[in-house]
Amino acid sequence: MIATLKQIYRQCSTTEIAWQERLFSSLGACIAIFFLSYFINALSPYLMFNPVVLASMGASTFLLFAVPHSPLAQPWQLLAGHLCAAFIGVGCCKLIPDLSYALAVSVSLSVFVMYLLNCMHPPAAATAMIAIIGGEQIVAQGWAFAYITIAANVFILLVLTLILNNLIPGRRYPLNHQHHPHHNAFKHSKDNLRPLYEDDFRWALSQMETYIDVTEEDLVDLYEFAVEHAQKKGNSRH
Repeated sequence: MIATLKQIYRQCSTTEIAWQERLFSSLGACIAIFFLSYFINALSPYLMFNPVVLASMGASTFLLFAVPHSPLAQPWQLLAGHLCAAFIGVGCCKLIPDLSYALAVSVSLSVFVMYLLNCMHPPAAATAMIAIIGGEQIVAQGWAFAYITIAANVFILLVLTLILNNLIPGRRYPLNHQHHPHHNAFKHSKDNLRPLYEDDFRWALSQMETYIDVTEEDLVDLYEFAVEHAQKKGNSRH
């Protein structure tokens, strides 16, 4: 049994991440949630109801600080994903009396709309469900749950993320799709098309100083497809 568990762990283990990076991610998430809770509570005297920090914000915080360079963790994905899902969740809560159908439709529509608007953010699916099963305090807010509670949560969390992530060495948030500084040197190298293997990509990932949600096998496959495509383009020009 123990041997099986060890084997499963080895198969599922990710690229080695520096302890400094793990600490920064954990500390950033801690500070962000603390101040998010503080500011949300500070808004209470100015509203007709008490806004709350939602559990889905914890899932968003994981993405924002553990994988800040992921396309799923960028500002548009955070804001639009949660807001769309919140409005969809409230609409389903009001229009569909059966709880199971309401939950299923809210998540399904949220995924579909996030695809359409290019704002894929997995924690937002939980926001759609919270609008339906979050309890009387949430349901009683009606549409205000989307344009006040969710809006306040995501805007405050985004501001905190912009500040904290850009204080962490080696991070660029939001991601501006620039190459790593090593890219220019590699482009001018005369030996940049030799075969690459999983251990080469494993080492390369360790140099990025942040977690990247991709496996060494996927990178090898992508590299091979890209080389084949480049070779085909080159052959077609001759």
